[in-house]
Amino acid sequence: MAKQATAKRRRPIAKPGAAKPKRESAAKGDPGAAFCSAVEAALKRGEPAAISDASLRRVLTAAVRAYAAKAEGTAGEIAPFEKNAVTATETVVAACAMIRAADLNLFDVAMWFRRSL
Repeated sequence: MAKQATAKRRRPIAKPGAAKPKRESAAKGDPGAAFCSAVEAALKRGEPAAISDASLRRVLTAAVRAYAAKAEGTAGEIAPFEKNAVTATETVVAACAMIRAADLNLFDVAMWFRRSL
């Protein structure tokens, strides 16, 4: 009887290459998971204003700084997001806002654009 109870509590063995449950990654190694979940839920509800400007600014600042630090420390380019995760419009809106916020112009950006990593 004790063996049956133990067998029922065992977790199923994950197949190689299978995705890990979101709960596990959010709890153990993904400090941005809660913010990402909140954003996904707000966008799904059609309520982007539910995410405060201050929170968005803080997270975006941290993400940009981390990305730049990692990109400078590697030989190749790091993909900033998964393929097809954002639209072209979303990309350009964010990029233009960051260019303006950093007080850059397109000439400045062009100098960096072709820079070899």
